[in-house]
Amino acid sequence: MSSTTILTIIIIYFGVLIFISNAISKKDSSNDAFFKANKNSKWYLVAFGMIGTALSGVTFISVPGEVGNPDLQFKYFQFVLGNALGFLIIATVLLPLYYRMNLTSIYSYIEQRLGVVSYKTAATIFLISRTIGSAFRLYLVVIVLQKFVFDDFGVPFAITVLISLALIFAYTYRGGLKTIIITDTLQTFFLVSSVFLTIIFICRSLDYSFVEAFEAVKNSNYSKVFFYEDYLKGNFVVKQILGGMFVTIAMVGLDQDLMQKNLSCANISEAKKNMFTFTGIFVIINIFFLSVGALLYLYAEKNGIAVPMVDGVKRTDLLFPEIAFNYLTGIPAIVFLLGLTAATFATTDSALTALTTSFCVDFLGMDKGENVNAQKTVRTRHWVHIGFSLLMFLVIIIFNSLNDKSVVTMIFKVASYTYGPLLGLYAFGLFMKTKTVHDKLVPIICVISPIICFFISKYSADLFGNYVIDNELIIVNGLITFIGLLLISKKATNQTVF
Repeated sequence: MSSTTILTIIIIYFGVLIFISNAISKKDSSNDAFFKANKNSKWYLVAFGMIGTALSGVTFISVPGEVGNPDLQFKYFQFVLGNALGFLIIATVLLPLYYRMNLTSIYSYIEQRLGVVSYKTAATIFLISRTIGSAFRLYLVVIVLQKFVFDDFGVPFAITVLISLALIFAYTYRGGLKTIIITDTLQTFFLVSSVFLTIIFICRSLDYSFVEAFEAVKNSNYSKVFFYEDYLKGNFVVKQILGGMFVTIAMVGLDQDLMQKNLSCANISEAKKNMFTFTGIFVIINIFFLSVGALLYLYAEKNGIAVPMVDGVKRTDLLFPEIAFNYLTGIPAIVFLLGLTAATFATTDSALTALTTSFCVDFLGMDKGENVNAQKTVRTRHWVHIGFSLLMFLVIIIFNSLNDKSVVTMIFKVASYTYGPLLGLYAFGLFMKTKTVHDKLVPIICVISPIICFFISKYSADLFGNYVIDNELIIVNGLITFIGLLLISKKATNQTVF
């Protein structure tokens, strides 16, 4: 497929999103619509749209790409099972709490429970975490667009990033969450369709029926799911499930992005329906993503296709686009492009909206009384939205100059450091109901904990007899934060009932 054709498809795709955005925001572009979608979102639209937000381009490219590693294969499914447990805990513990307190920003809980400084600390952690995580996810797609499209036009990488963010800004800055509920539903449709269609196209190319494809994947060297032989390794099943569970609690349940969508439902009953439905679809879709990975490597073996190299380093992230654009071509290439674009931009548009919401509510107080829909605050919100777009641009440029690892590995490693303190803060708030903290000391604890975890992770093999810490690092981080908060705790004047 030519770069001109790919570019044309992308332009049409974003034209549709901008058209939908204008149609929705024309009726209501208030802060209430931007922050909470007027609290009338349909649970089934939220559940379906969240699939695109939760999966992202990382799942679309990096997860299938890593299947070819003998030490990984279907290891990621262990992590997914942990994710599912985490989603169930969110639905039954955190969502009822947020609805009971009628929150716009979920970090308002920390303010009421521990104090203003703790509240600002939690919100700051989210802003840093989500900016970095979303930038990593967008980076993955931008390098694909750069390699297969914009290099042919001589467009620098930085301009490609800027164009991508400008397109996202164009359809989110007015309607915010109200727009995203609809556009993410459309994007998830493209994402899910592309997964199933890709499997069909690869099966046809390999002359497999679905039953034969299943048997081929099952009998290949790429489909091992459970790794229980050596608990010292990072791929050990218990580590992966526990890590997946706590990463989900932190990155979803304690994250304004996905929780903002849940809180746009009319009531807790609908929000729970959304989470339970979403969890089931999430697990099934990830099975198909891993299957795509195995089929890609079987296809590559049959056709003598090597994993693409970038600067002398194998990039498994690029195997899927390499096969889609240069070998399957035609309709399969278009399907891949739409799926990849939908997966990544559904994540990034949601993140930009959540970042803007958190800053406007947590630091500018735009959810207070007369400030909610005042024209002045709407203009300020637009500038905040621009600011976070530019910040994400800078993070992607920096990451591009430093990255030498698989993006999926990097994202969850960073999450372990940044979301760990949030886990500790909420755990203390929920379980230490008769205690509070010396509020001004909380930021110190939340900085020290990730630093300690960095050294624990780096030297874990030496410290713990060849034991390698993997995704469970977030548990360690949360525990250290929790202990630190206990050390600076004091008896609460009134017993908390949150």
